[in-house]
Amino acid sequence: MNKAANANLGSETILATVRAWVDTLVVGLNLCPFAKRELVAARVRFVATDASTQEQLLTALYAELALLNADDSIETSLLVHPEVLTDFLDYNDFLDLVDMLIEDMGLDGVIQIASFHPDYQFGGTQIDDAENYTNRAPYPLLHLLREASLERAIESHPDVAAIPERNIALMNSMGTDKLKSLLKDCAK
Repeated sequence: MNKAANANLGSETILATVRAWVDTLVVGLNLCPFAKRELVAARVRFVATDASTQEQLLTALYAELALLNADDSIETSLLVHPEVLTDFLDYNDFLDLVDMLIEDMGLDGVIQIASFHPDYQFGGTQIDDAENYTNRAPYPLLHLLREASLERAIESHPDVAAIPERNIALMNSMGTDKLKSLLKDCAK
């Protein structure tokens, strides 16, 4: 979805679309075996920002990082930013600023960011390779994760190393057309 189309959508619609994506792809396809527990426990915060510049997004991210760090009732946060960094290469470059912000806030080793974008593309892949859909979302977003919680979840999982390989195999078996359709259905 392009920037002009995003401007016509309200944050409730955007967040409903992201929630449908989490329900359908992330949890429904078990791309993240740790997500369902926190979603069911209502410990996932979904928030959309109307930031239209990288500076505004950094300000929103700062606030979200501070909130997550201060409020133990929130396990993880999805900061959706549909109006900025719609180009994947710009988004990818922005992640360096995200890392610097986390360091500046003293949150290195406390909170980490997972990245999701409608045009996500792993290095060494083609734009239409199905495996890119493991990190494709309806809108650009930053997923803020507590590292201690992530470490506990990893320790309790029988085979964490197999998760990425399993996800890639699943995406490839489903194929790009099916995955595009599922992602598009989330916006309905």
